This record gives sequence, structure tokens and C-alpha cells, in this order.
Amino acid sequence: MGVVQLFTLILALLGCPLFVVISALALLSFFSVGIDISVVIIEMSRLADTPLLLSLPLFIFAGTMLSESGTPQRILRLSDVLLGWMPGGLAVVSLGVCAVFTAFTGASGVTIFALGGLLFPALIKDGYSENFSLGLITSSGSLGLLFAPSLPLILYGVISGARIDQLFLAGILPGILMMVLLVVYCMKKSPAEKRRKKKPGRQDIYTALKMSAWELPLPFIVLGGIYGGFFVVGEAAAVTAFYILIVETCIYRDISFQQLPKIMVQSMMLFGGIIIVLAASMASTNFLVDREIPMKIFDFMRNYISDKYTFLLLLNLFLLVVGSMLDIFSALVLVVPLIVPIAKAYDVNLIHLGIIFLTNLQIGYCTPPVGLNLFLASYRFERPVVQLYRATLPFLALLFVTLIIITYFPLLSLYLVQLWG
Repeated sequence: MGVVQLFTLILALLGCPLFVVISALALLSFFSVGIDISVVIIEMSRLADTPLLLSLPLFIFAGTMLSESGTPQRILRLSDVLLGWMPGGLAVVSLGVCAVFTAFTGASGVTIFALGGLLFPALIKDGYSENFSLGLITSSGSLGLLFAPSLPLILYGVISGARIDQLFLAGILPGILMMVLLVVYCMKKSPAEKRRKKKPGRQDIYTALKMSAWELPLPFIVLGGIYGGFFVVGEAAAVTAFYILIVETCIYRDISFQQLPKIMVQSMMLFGGIIIVLAASMASTNFLVDREIPMKIFDFMRNYISDKYTFLLLLNLFLLVVGSMLDIFSALVLVVPLIVPIAKAYDVNLIHLGIIFLTNLQIGYCTPPVGLNLFLASYRFERPVVQLYRATLPFLALLFVTLIIITYFPLLSLYLVQLWG
């Protein structure tokens, strides 16, 4: 096994794609214990029998369509009309728009690049400091990962076996708590010298609602369709993708039919990368399970950790490091299969674990020194990454408070599941 680990490490250091590294690890691991390596291909093929996997490419396509259209501008306009007159109005608008956009695109980098160019100059013009504006946009880039139809929520459900509709419910209250804490902070940081906007008139509200009229039903289509019993998750994804396709090409006409092949290729390349990594990871995971690695880790941990609350504390520290070093999809396929059996042994609910997992990865995106959002924002706004470290600290502190509450008050994640799940 030492040779296997060394070979895999060399591949990783040489910059090989993640699926190559994981596939090599699986092949060499099975070969080293005398098991026919064809079992790796068999394990990979089992992924095709996962019905819930159908929702991933459809939601990815829908999110890509939204990011390429005029949806960000329309949502921003509507939010500004409805909330911009409040103390901290534009900052609150920024939080809400970023959360909605990330929920549908599933990628914080897309949010920072798609909305950052609109929000950053607007915040500066409204009187907010540069550091506050940078910290707000950088930390808000991954704010919607707990809200349906977030791709990481779906992927966690596919990997762990947890019900995706229950995960959608479980993310609502923790996500709202996170938003409330950040909204209160933004209202307190509202510039004192800022000239208050007048409350919008009926005509302003009507115009903004009319502009966004076709995009406002999207959350109701997804959540209302699933929990109203009209769709399963895969069907909701198909209806959402078809609805967005019609709206953006035929009604708003933000996207021409000539652009569709490019958007399809772009979204399917992302899905292809995810599914290849996922298939390779399943093979590696089955080797670990076959060799009882998770239970050996659990037996080792049990000598030092006697209760699940200490385990959750250490798990949070571990996941924060993982989240700051890996993109969220890689972290999910690599780490979830390893920690799920251990979490079960400590009697941690898998739905609750999923919300803890994604909250950690969301925070990890903004955690110095190597959080991905920090470098994306540094590139997007042409600011030193050290400045981004300082700018995000107040927001990180609030996110850490939320993480502690989510971790040690599981009812926050499970209440709606128990009520409607």
C-alpha cells in the first residue's frame, strides 16, 4: 500500500486530473490485495442506475442558462426596489440576490463573477467602505448552498443515500438563520451619511415585478412541485430546465438559439467532470469499505472520543480545512463516503450531517489562507488577496456562529423534515 500511496501522491503533484488520481488509487488498491480490477468498472457502472443522478445535469443546465441571461440584473433591480430604501438596503439586497443565484447555479465562483461587477461599484457608490463591500460579495458568493435546488445538496444526497427532498427542507431554517445574522450586521454597517432612498411607489414596484414576472415562480416550481406531491426531484429538474429554456429564449430572448449549443456544452462539461470523479470515487470508496477502513478509524477515534458532540467538533475543524483546500464537488465525492459510516456509528443523523458538511464547505470557501472565493474575488476585483483576508473576517465570524448553532442544535435542521418530510 505504501507504493500505491506514493504513486497516487506523485500523480497528484504532477497535476493530473482528480478522476485520474482517484481511478488509479482504486485500480492499484484492488490489485494490491489480489482482487480482479474489473470490479472497479462494475462499481463505476452502478452509478448509471442511480435515478436521482438525472436531476444533476438538468439543474446544471438551468443554472448555466440563468447565469448567461439577464436574470441577475432583473433580480437585482427588483430586490433594490423592494428593499433598497431600508437601512443597509443595498447590502441586504446583495445578500439575497447572491443567495438566490448560488442556489440555482450551485457555484460560488459564478456568483462572484456574474454579480460582482454589478454589486461592487453600486455598494461603493452607496457609501459602503471598500473592505466591507469586498467582504460582503466574497462571503455571499457561496451563501445559497443550503437552499434548493443547490447542486451540492443533490450530490450529497446521491453519495450518502439521504433523501434529497428532505435535504431541501433541512437547509431552509439554517440558511435563513445565516441570512438573518448577516442582514442584521449589514444594517448596522449602513453608512451614516447615506441619503435614504424614498420608499418605492406602486408604479416602481409594478415595473420591477413585471420585468421579473417570469423568473419569480422558479422557487415555487421546484419546492411547490416536490412538496406538493406533483414531482419527484428528477421531474422537478426537468420542468425547471424546460421552463427556463422557454423563458430565456422565447420570452425574454436574452439567449439566442445559436447560443444554446455553447451553453449545453458548457453545462455538460461541468456535469461530465462531476460524474467521472463521482464514478471513480465510488470505486475507491468500495475498496475502503471492503477493507473496513471507516470502522478502523472509528475504533481508533472511540479510544479518545467518547461522545458525538466532541466528534462533531473535530469533524467541523476537519471539514473547514477540507473546504478551504478543495472545491465543493471534489470534497463531497472524496470525504462524504468516508465520514458517513463514522457519523452513523456516533448516531449522527445523515440529514443533519449533510447540512453541517455543506455549511463547513461554504465557510471554507472564504477561510484564509487558501479559500477559493478569496482568490476568485482577488482576481475579479484586482485587489491583493491579503486585503480580502481582512475584509471577510467579520462575515466569517458570523458564519462560524451559525455553524456552531447548526451543529449543536440539530432540531434547526430537522424540524421541517419532521414536520413535512
